[in-house]
Amino acid sequence: MRSGVGLSLLVLLGLAFSQDDVQPGVHIFCDDPSVERAVTNALHAFNDKLTTGYKLALFQILTATKSESDSESFYSLQFSSRRSDCLAGSPRPYTDCNYHPYGRKVPISCNATVVMTETEINTKEVHCLLDDHIVPETASCLGCPIEIDQNSEDIKVPLSVSISKYNSISNYTHLFSLNQIGHSTRQVVAGFRFELRFDMKKTTCAKAEHNELSDLCVHDNETMEIINCHSTVDVAPWRHVPPQANIECREGPLAQRMHDVPMTTRRLPPGWTPFRSVESPISVYRVLTKEESSEEDATGASPTAANDNNPFHCPSKPWKKFRPAHPVAPPPDGTLPPPTNGPLLDEDLLE
Repeated sequence: MRSGVGLSLLVLLGLAFSQDDVQPGVHIFCDDPSVERAVTNALHAFNDKLTTGYKLALFQILTATKSESDSESFYSLQFSSRRSDCLAGSPRPYTDCNYHPYGRKVPISCNATVVMTETEINTKEVHCLLDDHIVPETASCLGCPIEIDQNSEDIKVPLSVSISKYNSISNYTHLFSLNQIGHSTRQVVAGFRFELRFDMKKTTCAKAEHNELSDLCVHDNETMEIINCHSTVDVAPWRHVPPQANIECREGPLAQRMHDVPMTTRRLPPGWTPFRSVESPISVYRVLTKEESSEEDATGASPTAANDNNPFHCPSKPWKKFRPAHPVAPPPDGTLPPPTNGPLLDEDLLE
C-alpha cells in the first residue's frame, strides 16, 4: 500500500491575463454545449503537455461558472477525469480513446479556466491532481461476524435449537418460549456460527405434560416470569449433523442483561412461530451459497439522483462507463498489474 502526498500537474498556457473588468461569474448548466467544448479544450491542452503515461479523458463535469468581459466569456470549470488507454504523445485525441482498465477507481480531480470568443477558444490554465492523497480501501473482514436481520429466516433454526436446549436443561417446571430478539450475528467458521441475544417468557405448558413447545403453549401472563439468554449455535448442514448450541440465561428481561441499556428489539420473524420445535434442523435449514451483499460498481455511468435534482444538471452524466479490470488472482503484494507493454505511470514512482 503506497502512501504520501500525491503528484499534481499544473499547466499554464499563454500570458497572464487580468479579470479586473470581468463581471462576477454565474453558474451555468454542466451539460451546456459551450461548457463541454471548454472542458474538452482544457483536457486537450493538458494532454498536449504530458510526456509520459497516458492521456486523461473526461469523466464528469462537476461545476461551471461563466463571466463576461467585452466580447470574451470566461469559464471556471471543475471536472473529473480518468486515465485513458491512449499513450501520452500520441496523435489520437482522448475523445477517440477508452478508459484505461487498470486506472484508479477514484476519478482524478481537475479545474480549469477557459476563455472563449465567437471564433476562438483558449485554455488559460488547467490543473489536474494526478495522484492525490492515497486512501486505503477497507476490505471486508472474511470470517468476522456480520449482523443479520432479526426477521431473517436464517435464524429460525438456531433460535429454535437454542430454546429447545434451554427447556431441556432448565430447572423450571414449565417450558419457556421466545418473547423478543435483541441482536443476532452470523460468522463463517467451519460452517456457520450464529450468536443470538433474546429473552423468553414462561408458558402455561408444564414439562410434566409437554415434552416440547406447541401452539398450545401460550405465555403465562399471570406470573410474567422472563429470562434473557445469550446463545451461540454452530450449524453445518452439509455434514448431516444437528446444530450444536451453547446457551447461558439469567432472570430478567433482555435490557437488564445488557447493563440496563435499552435495546432495539423485534418480534418473531414473519411466517413462523417459536411454539413449534424443529423436528429436523438439517432438513429445514437453508444453506447460504452467496453473500447477502453484492459488490456494485460505484464508478459506473448511471446518472445520480443528485444530477436529476440539481437545477444546473451537475454533475453531468459520465462521458463513458468505467469498466475496471478484475484480475483472477492479484499479485502477492496486492498492487494492480501494469498494462501490457505500457510505460510506467506517475503513481508507480511513489513508494
